[in-house]
Parts: sequence; structure tokens; C-alpha cells
Amino acid sequence: MHHSEIINQLAEERAQYFNAVSPPIVQTSNFVFDDFASLRAAFEDEMSAYLYTRGMNPTVNMLRQKLAALDEAEDCLVLNSGASAIFCAVVPQLRAGDHVVSVHKPYTWAWKLFDNILPRFDISTTYVDGTDIKNFEAALRPNTKLIYLESPNSLTFELQDLEAVAKLAKTRGIITVIDNSYCTPLYQKPHRFGIDLCLQSATKYISGHSDTVAGVLTGSRAMIKKIFDHEAQNTGAFVSPFNAWLLLRGLRTLPIRLRHISESTVRVVDFLKNHPKIEKVFFPFDPDFPQYALAQKQMTGACGLVTISLKATRYEDFELFVKNLKYFLLAVSWGGHESLVMPKCAGIAPQNFDPYNPEHRLVRLYIGLEEVEELIEDLNQALNPLDV
Repeated sequence: MHHSEIINQLAEERAQYFNAVSPPIVQTSNFVFDDFASLRAAFEDEMSAYLYTRGMNPTVNMLRQKLAALDEAEDCLVLNSGASAIFCAVVPQLRAGDHVVSVHKPYTWAWKLFDNILPRFDISTTYVDGTDIKNFEAALRPNTKLIYLESPNSLTFELQDLEAVAKLAKTRGIITVIDNSYCTPLYQKPHRFGIDLCLQSATKYISGHSDTVAGVLTGSRAMIKKIFDHEAQNTGAFVSPFNAWLLLRGLRTLPIRLRHISESTVRVVDFLKNHPKIEKVFFPFDPDFPQYALAQKQMTGACGLVTISLKATRYEDFELFVKNLKYFLLAVSWGGHESLVMPKCAGIAPQNFDPYNPEHRLVRLYIGLEEVEELIEDLNQALNPLDV
């Protein structure tokens, strides 16, 4: 099924809601039953019935079906944040005494889960450089139960060979989980490579309007059902009907937004690579990117995140660069209509800034939906005054 049919037609039972073009928001907490038998059936399998909106809801269910199909997965849960998707993907797979192998420097709420919460239950994590499959092999232990991936990551965009990692994991009975927020299901389909669970922050490209927080988790029907019945229900982590409706709205324009953003980003990268104030540009679809061949194999697009390393050596230069920008807003996240800038050193006290630490000189850009000529001119006029 083509993504256009999934986005615009799948699960659209319009005869059930007055033939409205836009699906309704079923804004209810509770559902009525006609008899004991149907109520009893809902108690026995809440995932197959509408009992209580903490679990299933018609608006959410429509979104679930679309997102599962886009990921080429059997089933899907839509949760109230990307952090919830991480939690619900990881925790159900582990027991006291287990071991996790994760790519180094994963998203904040992943490493906080690995470092702050799981150790309370005697669960340990080993971080590896995921660019080499041998590092995964070396880190495995007899009690390793889960491998956590983030490909590409959201700062310097290192990739993992998904097919190789999945094959390795299956020989040991290890569950694989990937954060696919960078690519979305349109530009990378991890289940094709054998990955068990795929999550993403729907806050970003799926929403596309910077007005919704949500997470997506896809996998086999059995795995998703197990997560639904236990950890997800216990945490009450499901998305609300209204936010599900906002995500359905955002999903309608996802392909055209990604196409525009991707085309603009390529032009911005070409400009940045030739600017004298920039030392290095990080972008997976740049032929000079170290893992360019792997990116071409696994991904069909690279969207709007670009990271630059400035030649500047003073903390004040980074503040000046950001201050000079007119179209790029200083903010975290990405995926909306607006272009964004996030300097790595913004999270560092000025006295701790080290110009010889390459990470301190990184600045992440998100290319939004503005006219690309205006964005390039904005970057140029913000970079030129820097005394480097």
C-alpha cells in the first residue's frame, strides 16, 4: 500500500461519522455497553474494544492503523510523548539482572532511563560506538536482552548497520529497539531490516506544527499487545483524542512537507560547506559524510537537521551568531514549520566552554518551510560578522 493511500484512505470509515472529510475527535473518557457479554469481552481484551480512553479510543485507533502501516508493522501504540515510547519499548523487555547494549550518547530520556532508573532494578547498560558492528559483538554478555539503536542520532548523525545488528541480535535471542525520529517512516523503515521495535517522537515531523507532544511505537502484534496490557496501561501513557486528531491533521501533509524541507536542506548544506567561517558540516546525505554509503542503503531521505562546527573559539561568538539570526528561532526539537538553531554550548556554563572540545563548537540547525533563499541569506549575514 502506497503511503498516500495509507495517509488519506486507510481506516477512514466516513460513513460512520456523517461522511465528514476530516475524522472526528471522539472526546470521551468512557464508553457504554449494551449487555453483560460485550462488557465482559472488553474486560478480557481491552485492546480490541472501546472500554476507557486511557486504553483505546476511535480517534487514536485510526491514527494507530495509519502509523503501523507506514512503518510496515503489524501494530502500533501512540503514546503521550517520545519519552513514553522509549520507556514502553525498553522496560517490558527487561528483568532484574539483565543487560542492555546501547549506542553511546542516545537521546536524553533514553540515557536517563538506562543510567538513573534501570540500575535500581539491577539492570546495567554498556554504551558502544554503533558505527562498527564489532563493537556490539564485543559488548554482548550472556544476560544481554536488548540492543538500543538511534540511527541516525540527532546531533552528529552517526548510523548503525540495521541489518547487521538485527542479524546479530536474532542469533542470541536479543530484542532490538530503534529510535527512528530522524527519518520518520517515510524515509527509513527499520522493520524491513529485522528490527523488532521502532519508536519515534511524533512531536516532530508527524505533527509538523509544533503544537503536539506524542510518541509512536510499532512492532509485532504480540509485542505491542504485551506492552499495552501491562506497562503502557500502568503508566497511563497514551495520547489524548485531541492530540491524536492533531497528528492525523499533520500526517496529511507529511510527504509534501518532508519533500520541501529535504530539497531546501540540500541547498543549505551546499552553501554551508563553502562558507569560510564553518569548519565542518554534518549531514548524512552529504557525499563527504563518513557513512554516506550506509545512509544511502538504509534511508531514502535525510530531512532537515544539519549540524555545523564553527571555527569560532569564544563563547561570545556563538551567542553573537544566534543573536544575528532573524529566521532561525533558538529552541530545541525540530520537525515543525519554523527553522531552528540549537548551539551545543548553550547547555554549558560559559566558564566551562572549551574551544578545543569539538562538541562545544557544534551548532544544530533545523531547516523549516521558509523560502530557502531567505534562510541562506540569514545564515550568511549571521556568520559574516564572526571574528574567526
